[in-house]
Amino acid sequence: MRQFIKKLHSHEKGATAIEYGLIAALIVVASIGALSAMSSTVVTNFNDTSSKVSNAMTP
Repeated sequence: MRQFIKKLHSHEKGATAIEYGLIAALIVVASIGALSAMSSTVVTNFNDTSSKVSNAMTP
């Protein structure tokens, strides 16, 4: 049993993969948060641009 525990303790390949997975998950969560915060601004800008183009096309 001690040999098994020592082997698990010295084997760090799985821990590194988990750390990279957690970093990737954190980046995804931060990206979703940033995009959600900016979405209303982007929609407003597109709507303003659309109305300005429509007004410019009207004789």
